[in-house]
Amino acid sequence: MSKAELSIIDEVESAIRLGSAEKGLETARRVTELFLSSAGSFDDEQIALFDDVLERLISTIELRAIADMGARVALAEISAQLAPIAQAPPSVIRRLANNDEIRIAGPVLQESARLDDGELVKIASSKSEPHLLAVAGRWWLKEIVTDALLARRYPSVSRRLAANPGARVSGNGFAIIVGHAESDPELAVSVGVRVDLPSDLRRKLLRSATDAVRTRLLSRAPPHLFEEIQSAIAAVTIGVEREMSGVRDFEGAKRAIAGLKAAGQLNEATLLNFARQRRYEEAVAALAALSGSTVEVIRPLMQSLREDGLLVPCKAAQLSWDTTAAVLESRFATGAMKPADVARAKSNFARMTAENARRTLRFWQVRAS
Repeated sequence: MSKAELSIIDEVESAIRLGSAEKGLETARRVTELFLSSAGSFDDEQIALFDDVLERLISTIELRAIADMGARVALAEISAQLAPIAQAPPSVIRRLANNDEIRIAGPVLQESARLDDGELVKIASSKSEPHLLAVAGRWWLKEIVTDALLARRYPSVSRRLAANPGARVSGNGFAIIVGHAESDPELAVSVGVRVDLPSDLRRKLLRSATDAVRTRLLSRAPPHLFEEIQSAIAAVTIGVEREMSGVRDFEGAKRAIAGLKAAGQLNEATLLNFARQRRYEEAVAALAALSGSTVEVIRPLMQSLREDGLLVPCKAAQLSWDTTAAVLESRFATGAMKPADVARAKSNFARMTAENARRTLRFWQVRAS
C-alpha cells in the first residue's frame, strides 16, 4: 500500500472520529480523486479498500445531505465521477444508486456497470419514477429488468424503454407499452417501429391508432419493416379475419421464374397454381414476368389495400378473371375477400382494356426505375 493511500486512510479515520462535515466532504473528494487517478491499475484488494473507505465517508455525508445542499452536490459529483468507471467500488455504487435523491442516484443508475440485474430489479420495484427513468435509459437492459420497470405502469417509463434500442422487452412488457401507446401518439410511433415488437401486438397497436399515427409509422419505418407495418395496417383496416402476407425475400423466386421462362414453362396456368397455393413470392415474380414488368412494381400493388392497382398488370398479362381473382386472394396469408370487394374488382377488370393497362404499367415502370 502506498504512503498516499495510508495517509488518506488516516485522514478518513480522523474525519469520521471528529465528525467534521467539512472535513468529511473534502476527504471524500480526495479519496475519489485518488481512486480515479489510477482506477485501471488497482487490484481487487485495493478496490475493496477504497470501497470500504468511501462507503464510510458517504454514510456520514448522507446524514448531512438531508439538510445541506452542499453535501448533496458533493455526492452527486462523486456519483457522476464513478458512474463510467468499470472498476468502481461496488458497495459505494450500490449505496449511491439507492439514494432517494435522483441527482445522486441518477448517474450510476444510468451508466454504472457495477449494478447487476438483481440490484436493478430491486431499485425498479421500490424507488421513485425518476429512478426508474434513469434505469430505463441504460444502454443495455435484460427482460428481467424491463419487466420490473414496466410492472410499475409509469407511461414515462414506457416511453423511455420504447425509445431505447438496447432495452430488451418481453411480450408481457410490450403489452404494457402498447396499452400506454393507445393514448400516446408519440409512444405509438416509437414502439410501432421496433423490430422486436410481436406482430400480434403491432396489429393491436395499429387497430387503435389514428390515420395520422399509421402514416407516421410508415414514414418512420426502416426498409426491412416497411412491408410488415403496411401489411399490419392492411389487416386491421380490412378486418382481423384477413392477414396480408408478410415481409418476403424475392431473390429466390426471381431465379425460379426466370428458369421457368427460359424453359418455356411460364404461363397463366403456372401463375394460377402459385396463387391458389398462396406462394406469394412466386406469384409476384410470375405476374411481373407475364405482364412485362418487375417485382419492384408488382410488390407494392400486392401490398396495397386497393384492388384496382393490381388489376392493371393482370389485364396487361391478359389473364382470365379466375386467375386474376386468385392473384387478388394470394395477397393475404389467411382469409378471403369480401363478396362486395370481389364484385367491384370484377366489374373494374371487365371495363379495363389491355392496351390501357399496358400503357399504365409502362408509366409505372418508368417511374419506379
